[in-house]
Amino acid sequence: MAEGTVDKSLPAVTDHPSVTSTPAVAGAHPLNGRRGSAARFVIITGISGSGKSQALRIFEDLGYYCVDNLPPALLPQLADLGNGRSPNIACVVDVRAGTGLDSLEPALNALEDREVNTTILFLEASDPVLVNRFKETRRKHPLLLEVGGILPSIQRERELLTDLKDRAHKIIDTSDHTPRSLSTLITELFGDQPGPQAGLVITVVSFGFKHGLPLDADLVFDVRFLANPHYVRELRWQDGLQSPVEEFIRQDPVTQPFLDKLSDLVNFTIPHYIQEGKAYLTIAIGCTGGRHRSVMVAEDLALFLRSRGYEPLVQHRDIKK
Repeated sequence: MAEGTVDKSLPAVTDHPSVTSTPAVAGAHPLNGRRGSAARFVIITGISGSGKSQALRIFEDLGYYCVDNLPPALLPQLADLGNGRSPNIACVVDVRAGTGLDSLEPALNALEDREVNTTILFLEASDPVLVNRFKETRRKHPLLLEVGGILPSIQRERELLTDLKDRAHKIIDTSDHTPRSLSTLITELFGDQPGPQAGLVITVVSFGFKHGLPLDADLVFDVRFLANPHYVRELRWQDGLQSPVEEFIRQDPVTQPFLDKLSDLVNFTIPHYIQEGKAYLTIAIGCTGGRHRSVMVAEDLALFLRSRGYEPLVQHRDIKK
């Protein structure tokens, strides 16, 4: 499968938990809050096979001037094209630069000193997904001849890009993304987004605790205290999108009070996140397996948010597991 495509139908978005947004500044992109020209300068980087080429095509569709495999030392010169009325710019910088990566940090510092409106977008995926992608496409990993073996090459690449990942403004795990869902997310982040969200991308994701916490979760709610359909034979193999499961969960006397309090809390906090300049908010709802209770609650919360004029992305990470 080509870079940027995945073999799973359900999208899941993940961010590094340490990534935070800086306060918004007039005329700045919401992801980094820096001053500078109105043009946006996006540096796409990350692990080989994670979808960087696909992401670059998405930016091209958004009207960005796009450059692939740019030598890091040329970042400041490329940013000059964003001055005045020139278009927004997106470029890919990664380990293909070889020893040229040594010039990346000075180049990024130069962009900061000049207050260029820069956003670093880091793409990654799980090791099994990356290995499968390389096997399916039969393409060589950029470090294959140096390290030997697909998995060792991926692990070495992660080591080389550790500092850059820590410096990223936005991290997306494409393991469970389809090209369409990745396009939707990038468009939400980097396209024009009018309305009450004011640049804030809201994602409501359901998950199962036994499969691990979503890396990008900003708010996590545990709904394992609600009535569990798993123990009802007729409901076990259904999911929270189906009416019988929803009705079973709603008959629990604590369900509606919880939903009311959850909606009230989220409705209270979102305007403050927007005021603070936060660019993305991931609300994670977890139950044991991620098939029943978390799915139902996530759908209910998304419905409430839409009633308040927001446009949340809804993702059920573990519904098919």
